[in-house]
Amino acid sequence: MRTRTAAALLLATALLAGCSSQPSYDESVEQCVKALKARPEGDKSKPKPCEPLKEDDYNLVVMNKVMGDLGWTDKDGRFDKDKFNRDALDGKP
Repeated sequence: MRTRTAAALLLATALLAGCSSQPSYDESVEQCVKALKARPEGDKSKPKPCEPLKEDDYNLVVMNKVMGDLGWTDKDGRFDKDKFNRDALDGKP
């Protein structure tokens, strides 16, 4: 009897965890990226959707946005060294 009760409790816990309304970490990153894009210019506060992110991951998302705003990323969001170098040679920030 105890084994069945324990098994039922374990199964119920697993089902509840699987049906959680919490977004996955990847979904949290995507929501953070959207929130940063929607953030008013000059606002440096951390948007609420970014709170679940680890500090290093949040910093990477912010840096990627900044580099994109400066035109230093390609169409896939990857750092484009040539664009960066051109700006550096032209004296742009």
